[in-house]
Amino acid sequence: MACPICGKERAPAYRPFCSKRCADIDLARWLRGEYVIPGPPLDDVPNEEDRRE
Repeated sequence: MACPICGKERAPAYRPFCSKRCADIDLARWLRGEYVIPGPPLDDVPNEEDRRE
């Protein structure tokens, strides 16, 4: 399998990436919010008090 960032061959030490650089790029994307898990925005999720009414 290829590195999901650059497409080069994976390195066992950085699996699933090929290098620390690609692993850091992926981490930065998560931290900046570029990757999201599908679902309703948190503002639209009812809280406990809203459910009791």
